[in-house]
Amino acid sequence: MDLLPALPKSLTEPDGSAVIRVLGYNIRSLRDDEEALARVIRACAPDVVFVQEAPRFFRWRKHAARLAAKCDLVVLSGGATAAGPLLLCSLRASVERTEDVLLPLTPGLHRRGFATAVVRFGAARVGLVSAHLSLDRAERLEQAQLLLDRVTAMDVPYAIAAGDLNEAPGGPAYGRLATALRDCRTVAPWGGEHTFPARAADRRIDAVFATAGVDVLGCGVPVGLAGVEAADLAAATDHLPVLAALRLPAAP
Repeated sequence: MDLLPALPKSLTEPDGSAVIRVLGYNIRSLRDDEEALARVIRACAPDVVFVQEAPRFFRWRKHAARLAAKCDLVVLSGGATAAGPLLLCSLRASVERTEDVLLPLTPGLHRRGFATAVVRFGAARVGLVSAHLSLDRAERLEQAQLLLDRVTAMDVPYAIAAGDLNEAPGGPAYGRLATALRDCRTVAPWGGEHTFPARAADRRIDAVFATAGVDVLGCGVPVGLAGVEAADLAAATDHLPVLAALRLPAAP
């Protein structure tokens, strides 16, 4: 039984604007129950999945492609070439360009990057950025600014960024992003709030952001969404996903 208010489904309006569903999800390198993960993603019916911690080592492309196929999606960009962030998309997306971005490496810390793309849904043109920010506070703040710089450099009318921020609202990196972009959960709360750890979530460190002009119809953890089982959420990975429904105006 669906325990949540209805979240709009994907559609293209006669004027060329589009309603899309996007999902942010840290999948912990597919080290948990991949079948449960695929069931959760399919039940959310996303047009784009902003993945963090995608497989990065032996046969990583094969693993990413296998997950995409199980979810009726295709690999758009990212993976090991972006140090972990990955973008998956449905065939609704018309791809204009993709780019994997490696961020400056701080000695002794994990390499980070962005998976990016520019796509169209109907006549709506949008930039996409999947990110996984540092565990180090100072580096995380720098990476938040680099994410904003990347959004600006994409030169698109609208953009969506989603990821594992390793920081809750109120932190400096989160605050920098939320000042420049719209925190979709804050704009239109829907579903659950906390995203980590999956089995007893008590903090919100995963988020979806959008630029001005994107109409946020609802955003949150899809606990209680039809087809999303609590057991699958607990088994799939150590994070809970964030699902958002967004309306993208036709490109000006």
